[in-house]
Amino acid sequence: MNTTLDSTIGEIVAADFRTAAVFHRHGIDFCCRGGRLFPAACQEQGVDPERLLAELDEARRSDGPAPPDFASWDELTLIDYIVSHHHEYVRAITPTLIAHTEKVARVHGGTHPELGEVSALMAGVAREMATHMLKEEHILFPHIHAMAQAAQQGCPPPPSPFGTVENPIRMMETEHESAGEAMARIRELTGGFVPPSDACATYRVCLQELDAFEQDLHQHVHLENNLLFPKARRLDAR
Repeated sequence: MNTTLDSTIGEIVAADFRTAAVFHRHGIDFCCRGGRLFPAACQEQGVDPERLLAELDEARRSDGPAPPDFASWDELTLIDYIVSHHHEYVRAITPTLIAHTEKVARVHGGTHPELGEVSALMAGVAREMATHMLKEEHILFPHIHAMAQAAQQGCPPPPSPFGTVENPIRMMETEHESAGEAMARIRELTGGFVPPSDACATYRVCLQELDAFEQDLHQHVHLENNLLFPKARRLDAR
């Protein structure tokens, strides 16, 4: 799609995920706040729209392998990918991130007191995400899965244990926003994950890991907020 003044950030990323890296580089939230129009997002972040348009076009012309066409995937494929790719990544990396942020805060906290808050925020994100993913895997995703299968088979939708799917979706979106805000604060505290001149190897690696985690979180939340959840709402409206 061509980016226009009527395009939302989420729509732009959904059409071509290569644009996500551009928004991430400029600190523009395309997942939790993907409903903002392109001009408003640029103004809020103090980014020149013309410059950003040029960067988005360059990203779309990239010679690298094209990302998956997530927008074309059905509900079952999206759920399988989210759980196997993103949930498993979070479970694998958060113990390392907790250990590294605690160590860096202990060793460098005297000269960089902000690292104590970074460590506490990361531990909170890890706890929240662990509970959040269990609720998705055991409550929300199975219900969306059942609704999608019923629709494919032309059967009545399954009974809902929570009235409407909007209720758990709203809860998940609120939790997404909480995790996103915590990671944005970590980014702010670390100056955009840039190591100071006195950073040791562990400090530098830790910042790289935090940056990678935030990027994965943005894709993770984008797939749910901007793709899976709208599909679930349409199924529920049947």
